[in-house]
Amino acid sequence: MTGWRSLFVTVLLTLAAAFVGAWAGSKYLGANTTDSMSLHQLVHEELDLSAEQDKRLDVIEGKFAVERRRLELELKTANAELAEAIGAEKSNGPQVAAAIDHFHGTMGQLQKLTIEHVFAMRSVLTPAQAALFDRTVAEALTAEGR
Repeated sequence: MTGWRSLFVTVLLTLAAAFVGAWAGSKYLGANTTDSMSLHQLVHEELDLSAEQDKRLDVIEGKFAVERRRLELELKTANAELAEAIGAEKSNGPQVAAAIDHFHGTMGQLQKLTIEHVFAMRSVLTPAQAALFDRTVAEALTAEGR
């Protein structure tokens, strides 16, 4: 019966780790996605873009989407590693620490990529468009409840 109990605890810990990882990912990635969607809507619906600006932004957004998706998949991999490490170590050991570092490193890469994307979008805008864009970015970054 001890084997079953150990298996049950392992599965329970793995599920808990997966839940925590999924929650953290949705909290941080969800916030970034919402902010990006707001910026996307602002840029395409409120800034009266020229055809040339639209074309340039489509290229920028396409490249960003590919890289963002790659990093989101890497975050899922890091979550799976964390779940496996928790199940294997059943404590905050070196495998758990490595999996957490992997997740945080990838999350940092995603944040840097997002900021690079914001500046790439901004570079396409006129000074008047950029001023509204900048205010929207600043409001999104300083809004309470994030």
